[in-house]
Amino acid sequence: MIAIRRTIRTVVLAVVVAGVLLVGIAANAGAYLMDFTAPAAGREPAAYAGLSHARPGPYGVGLHRFRTDEAPLDLTVWYPARVGSADEPALTYTYGVAMLSASSPTALATYGGQARLHATPETVGGPYPLVVLSSGFAITPESYGWLAEHLASYGLVVVAPDHREALDPRRLWEATRDRPDDVAATRAYVASAAFGDGELGGVVDPDTVAVVGHSYGGATALAAGGARVDADAFDAACTEAGGDGPLGLLCDALLPRLGDIAGGTQERPSGSPVDAVVSLAGDAAMFGRPGLAAVTAPVLTIGGTADHDSPFAWTSALAYESVGSARRTEVALEGAGHFVFTGPCARARRGLAVMPTGFCSDPAWERHQGHAVVRHYVAAFLLAELDRDVAARTALAPGRATPDGVRFRATGS
Repeated sequence: MIAIRRTIRTVVLAVVVAGVLLVGIAANAGAYLMDFTAPAAGREPAAYAGLSHARPGPYGVGLHRFRTDEAPLDLTVWYPARVGSADEPALTYTYGVAMLSASSPTALATYGGQARLHATPETVGGPYPLVVLSSGFAITPESYGWLAEHLASYGLVVVAPDHREALDPRRLWEATRDRPDDVAATRAYVASAAFGDGELGGVVDPDTVAVVGHSYGGATALAAGGARVDADAFDAACTEAGGDGPLGLLCDALLPRLGDIAGGTQERPSGSPVDAVVSLAGDAAMFGRPGLAAVTAPVLTIGGTADHDSPFAWTSALAYESVGSARRTEVALEGAGHFVFTGPCARARRGLAVMPTGFCSDPAWERHQGHAVVRHYVAAFLLAELDRDVAARTALAPGRATPDGVRFRATGS
């Protein structure tokens, strides 16, 4: 679950700062806290250079945004592209959270990317597999631009829907019910745009698809892979937790609305299966072991062992041990927290340094190091499953050396 305790404190502090500014008290201090720091120097993660898929792939990357006047929901698309000197300059992304309004997210940080807006798609080698990228609860899709660009550079088309959420834990049940529909609508639109002379014609293969997500996006990915909320298993887990900790918060948000959630999923027609699932610190407790057993596509889970918001035991570990997939892989980042998967925070709001949110910090990992590990394993896994890439599958073979601070286990081949 998306750091509800911490983010509530963030919202409160944001409101306090806004109030301070409005009444004119400590206006200069408030402006300072809301200002952005100077850009951080770029660093090459040399310690992880041995990870074969951590470096960018062979393709340039383009970006296109579809809005609701042409698509069922706002979509951001990263794709393999021919990048030339006449293209737009590389994009700058905003790492944001919709704290008070789904339509007006708060920018926490910005960071530079490599993608070019509307660059000419590279169709040689296409059409390319589709990856639907589901963001964390109330987190903006471009907060994961660093990962989307990386996957596109390896010949994947990444499409991220805007789930239209604000940071209100009372609405988590709606996200649980509605997010799989967002994924289905995204896939349907991409399929139509890939047909004939459509916007994505010759670029994307909508029939070869993976779903990747972080936090509640990880739960979305598991649901897209077939996981279903199991009321009995979830109720038992909530009873055992006794209302304490982050699981207690998830229980409070979902248990009273299980009937509404189940009604929505029962009415949903079964969509075409996915070919792979990637869950990054993805909530899994609401599915339980019975609900996760329905997932048969290959699964990769990655999580931090010091994640106090979505603990490793009932996210990554539970999913790895419970899915019905013949091939499954788990990567544990020792000591990492929940937000090691979000934006690089090259220029962060100064106020984040004095707020215990974790949005731009981690207890054990520097951002560039954690991102290098995630880039490697996600890219290798997707290429192995979607493109049958032999080198990528070799990179995931059990027994291969892993960087310090990384635990790895895999089942199947």
